[in-house]
Amino acid sequence: MRLPKSLQDLASSETVRFLRRPKSITRILSGVFALVVFSSLLTDGYQNTTESPQLHCVLHSNHTACSLAVGAGILTFLSCLVFLALDAHRAHVVNTHLKVVLRLLDIILAVLWAVIWFMGFCFLVNQWHHSSPKEFLMGSASAKAAITFAFFSIFVWIFQAYLAFQDLWSDVAVPYKRCLDESGVVLTTLSPLSTSSSVNMPTSGPTSQTYSSSALSPYTTTLKAPCLAMMPDS
Repeated sequence: MRLPKSLQDLASSETVRFLRRPKSITRILSGVFALVVFSSLLTDGYQNTTESPQLHCVLHSNHTACSLAVGAGILTFLSCLVFLALDAHRAHVVNTHLKVVLRLLDIILAVLWAVIWFMGFCFLVNQWHHSSPKEFLMGSASAKAAITFAFFSIFVWIFQAYLAFQDLWSDVAVPYKRCLDESGVVLTTLSPLSTSSSVNMPTSGPTSQTYSSSALSPYTTTLKAPCLAMMPDS
């Protein structure tokens, strides 16, 4: 593996081109937002009150709220890493059906995470609204950061679902287009019979028939078999 000799070589490298793709950028952003959500709550999301040394969730002392945000953040971060790795190796996948399955799974997970983050954001805001500002000495900044980036995650995953749908549409359309381009139906075109070179009628008997070679057009093409289904996998 050679090192790039200049910044231009670095910018044109395959890794940089992959990271500059819109889908790669959205995956990285969604992973970073999820990292901020669960890391902020794991560090300062559990505090003790002024009256008790026991740790409580800063979101209205509701452990369900903190556990939901932490769990969703960790799972989202891992899913972003997995699909980012799949995107990097997707060029080596030659099975068309497998590609379609991955695209469908990408859409389903993107829509699912958008719904989860929307519900989680509403739940976190509700719990923070009912929390007393003087109940905990610390942790308010972490709670606000988790709520803010949970809100941003909603739009990132909606855009991720849109990009996944575009990729699915392009993957389905390409085999049919290639099929029509390479093995499509080519209509046989016959030129009209020339008046000067007509078909010679039989002269001696029913078995002695001759036809003029110029009766058929020299531009006659061969009829290819129609291709009405998706091309088989290579």
